[in-house]
Amino acid sequence: MKSEIAEAFSQIIKEKSLDKEVLTKIVQEIIISMIKKKYGTTDNFDIFVHLDKGEIEIYQNKIIVEDVVDENLEVDVKTAKAVEPDLEVGDEFIEIINPSSFGRRLIVSAKQNLNQKLRDLERETIFEDYKNRTGEIVNGEIRQVNADEIFISVDRAEVVLPKNEQIRNERYRRGESIRAVIKNVQKTSRGSEIIVSRADEMFLSRLFELEVPEIYEGIIEVKGIAREAGERAKIAVYSNDKRIDAVGACVGMKGIRIQSIVKELNNEKIDIINWNSEAEIYIARALSPAKPNRVLVDEEEKTATAILSNDQISLAIGRGGVNRRLASKLTGYEIETLRESDFKKMAGEKEELISVSQIDGLNEGLRKKLIGAGLESAQEIINGGLEGLLKVPGIGQKTAERIMNLIENILEK
Repeated sequence: MKSEIAEAFSQIIKEKSLDKEVLTKIVQEIIISMIKKKYGTTDNFDIFVHLDKGEIEIYQNKIIVEDVVDENLEVDVKTAKAVEPDLEVGDEFIEIINPSSFGRRLIVSAKQNLNQKLRDLERETIFEDYKNRTGEIVNGEIRQVNADEIFISVDRAEVVLPKNEQIRNERYRRGESIRAVIKNVQKTSRGSEIIVSRADEMFLSRLFELEVPEIYEGIIEVKGIAREAGERAKIAVYSNDKRIDAVGACVGMKGIRIQSIVKELNNEKIDIINWNSEAEIYIARALSPAKPNRVLVDEEEKTATAILSNDQISLAIGRGGVNRRLASKLTGYEIETLRESDFKKMAGEKEELISVSQIDGLNEGLRKKLIGAGLESAQEIINGGLEGLLKVPGIGQKTAERIMNLIENILEK
């Protein structure tokens, strides 16, 4: 049966690209709600919804009686026979209900109810779609800019770019196109929420995948990323093919690949370094553009001391300490930077405190030879060097080198 309510439902549904079976179920639930409001029960009703035809059929099942007590459940024999002459008392009578009989107020309420349910269904459908897309870069248009968040339209969805996920000093305007990575999909008091980010390290990682085919194909691995969005980032890469230079591939011919990424990130500085399994080498590279003279590593404490010349110390630390912080984050070691002059002074003070008797690995005979030659401390041995040790009777080249190594090991610890 065509009706105002059926046509209204059909019009709303045509605007939505949702599953027909799901939509039919929703419409049936709304019709059942309308019936309950008007008749107080739905026990003796049958409903058939034909969305393609724009038709809704409602049937009320009643029992034929002589005298009607309950109009919702019974019909008198005269009314029934007027429809079907062969019917008798006790038979079942099916009455067709015209949807328009529900009245204007119920129909308007039903349309509003349908719209709300469809919005909820759309949000749930979008949530299910996006919750499996974490880490994916999306393109959208800025719809609204607020102090704490930006709302972006992406296909049928609305995603949120919070303040803490934005690139510092970047300006956003309504109507502009924007790229971001899907960071989190969650349900909040406001409903399903898709959080995107431009500040997360994952965004930088995905940009490199897009710009550097070798990363996408697995030839080059991204071993680590440390980033302070809008300021500086460090990325460690490793090539599984010895013929391919990992850093060179990421930079691209004439720097075209890295320039594209830097432009996307509002001119954020990016250091690309070759990853190495040796902590000393990895940490030294991570402090780029500074070049440490040497790096002392404590594996147990996960700390490291980078010894640098005076002209390199400020480069290693960086403006506001950003370079050292990122290097520490990238490598997993708490890095301390130290001037070469200060290190030598500290080492000298330490050497003076180490007596020959405290040098592990020396037998009693060697200790006596050193003390007899006037070399009673590590400082005195270091000052004399290998030449001084070789002058001690009974100490040859190999023994002298072994003594120097033992002292260096003590100093490094």
